[in-house]
Amino acid sequence: MRIGVPKEIKNHEYRVGLTPPSVAELVAAGHSVAVQTGAGLGIDFSDADYVAAGATILPDAASVFAQSDMIVKVKEPQPSEIALLEPRHLLFTYLHLAADKPQAEGLMRSGATCIAYETVTANDRSLPLLKPMSEVAGRMAVQVGAHYLEKEQGGRGILLGGVPGVAPAKVAILGGGVSGVNAAQMAVGMRADVTIYDISNARLAELDMFFGSQIKTAYASKAAIAAAVKNAHLVIGAVLVPGAAAPKLVTRDMVKTMKRGAVMVDIAIDQGGCFETSHATTHENPVFEVDGVIHYCVANMPGAVARTSAFALNNATLPFVLKLAAHGAEAAMAADPHLANGLNVSGGKIRHQAVAEALALPFEAWTH
Repeated sequence: MRIGVPKEIKNHEYRVGLTPPSVAELVAAGHSVAVQTGAGLGIDFSDADYVAAGATILPDAASVFAQSDMIVKVKEPQPSEIALLEPRHLLFTYLHLAADKPQAEGLMRSGATCIAYETVTANDRSLPLLKPMSEVAGRMAVQVGAHYLEKEQGGRGILLGGVPGVAPAKVAILGGGVSGVNAAQMAVGMRADVTIYDISNARLAELDMFFGSQIKTAYASKAAIAAAVKNAHLVIGAVLVPGAAAPKLVTRDMVKTMKRGAVMVDIAIDQGGCFETSHATTHENPVFEVDGVIHYCVANMPGAVARTSAFALNNATLPFVLKLAAHGAEAAMAADPHLANGLNVSGGKIRHQAVAEALALPFEAWTH
C-alpha cells in the first residue's frame, strides 16, 4: 500500500504521524511511504532520516495526498487537508468529531474512509490508541496547572506541594480514567492534596486500592463537584464518553464560587470540554480567565511535548497501520471488530453512533 505522512499544520503541532522507525517497519513489510518535507523537524527528525528509513520525500501536502492510498496523521484534518481527500483515501488519525460538525460534514463530502484513533477499542473495553495521549495529557495537566498557579502567570500564588508549615494546594480531578490516574500520580508526586471524583463505585474502589492513603476518592454527584470546585486550587477535567461530547460537569455558577487565581485544566476539550466555561485554545494563546479563574483548554496538549508524544503514539498505532496496509480497510475491519469500532466516516455516512448522536446527524452502520 502507498502510505502518506503530511506535515501537521494545526497551531503549534509538532508531532508526526509516523516516525522513521515506524517507516522502516512499513517499508520492510513491502509498503511505500511518502513523507512531506519537514514533517519530522518538530521532533528532530530530518528528511534524511526518513530517506534512510526508506521513505520518499515530497514537497507538499497535495503531493502526499495525490500519491497515497492511506494518510496517517496525528491531529484532525484541517479544511485545506479535507479538500485533498478523495473517496479512494483511507484516513487514520485522531478526529474528535463529536465537537466538530464542520469537520464531520467535510469528511462526509470527501467520501473517504476515516478511522479515528480515539474510538478504536480493545478486549478490555479500553481505548488503546487514545491511552498514550491520555497519559501524556494527564501528566501535563498537573505541570501546566502548577505553572499557572504562579502569581506572575495570574494565578493564586500557591506552590502545589506547599512547604513545611504551609498546606499544599487542593487538586480536584474529575474522572478516574487514564488521564485522571496519570494526573493524580503527578500531583501526588508533587505532594498536593488530591481527590479523584468518579461516578463508578467500582472504579473508586480500584483507585483507593491503587493509591491507598496518597489520595482521597469521592462519588461525583453534582453537590460533591460543586463543593470540590469551590474549595480547589486546581481542577482537572478528565472525563471521557467514547466518541461522544463530554458532559458539562462544572457549570458557570460553580466557577463563580471559585477562589480568584484558581486554575482549571480541561483535558476533555477535544470532545467539547467538561466545563461550561471552556472553549478550545492553542499553545500560542493557551489560557483565558472567567470570573478570575484561569482556564487552560489547549486542544492538542501533547503537542507541547511532541517527541515523547510521537513515540508513544507510534508505539500504539503502528500495529494497526501495518494491519490496514496489509489487508486494506474493509478486510482489516472485517477481521478486527475493535478496529471497526474506530470507523467514524465512510461512503459519505457517519458510521459511529455516538458521533452521530452528538452531531444530530444520521447514523448508518458499516456492514461488510
